[in-house]
Amino acid sequence: MKPAYILYMAITATVLTSCSSEPYKDAQKASTDNFQQQFMQNLRTLCGNAYAGQMVSEDPADTDMAEADMVMHVRECGDDNVRIPFYVGEDRSRTWVISKTKNGLRLKHDHRHEDGSKDAVTWYGGDTADNGSATRQEFPVDAESIALFRKEGLDQSVTNIWAVEVTDKLFAYELSRENRNFRVKFDITDPVTAPPPPWGSEAEN
Repeated sequence: MKPAYILYMAITATVLTSCSSEPYKDAQKASTDNFQQQFMQNLRTLCGNAYAGQMVSEDPADTDMAEADMVMHVRECGDDNVRIPFYVGEDRSRTWVISKTKNGLRLKHDHRHEDGSKDAVTWYGGDTADNGSATRQEFPVDAESIALFRKEGLDQSVTNIWAVEVTDKLFAYELSRENRNFRVKFDITDPVTAPPPPWGSEAEN
């Protein structure tokens, strides 16, 4: 076989291999980039529904809370955010707010008093640091929240990492840091009657 022909075949094979791999790489990147979009779509499929939950972690700090009835309500679904009040017994002070940002997703905690006024510790949370998956996103604490925690004497919370999971069977909310683990899950195969509005729902957010 002539050397020129061998060289031609080698160059052709290299070009074909390169071309054939690029669509795969592009598709793989697009799939990863879409994880957060898929996650938000999964959340929106629950919009309007409420679900009963239970604590599955066993941190002694949550003993009293673990005995209370728990309900989450996917109450509001906008183009860029989803608001999910979390009810513990008669306490309607907590709402999880998950929203899209330019760089990913953000989780914030809207805490209110019964009269609708904001709690001293409210609107804390964090942004995603990576693409996560279509069923789980993690939110490391952001600088604004760290400053708030330190101001309020909650130094133990400055390393918080929150997580939210949505599968075809469950929704879960999680908080973790050193020596702290809180996780509550909700059965989304069995909706319950929607609870009353959360405290402050008529107030400006």
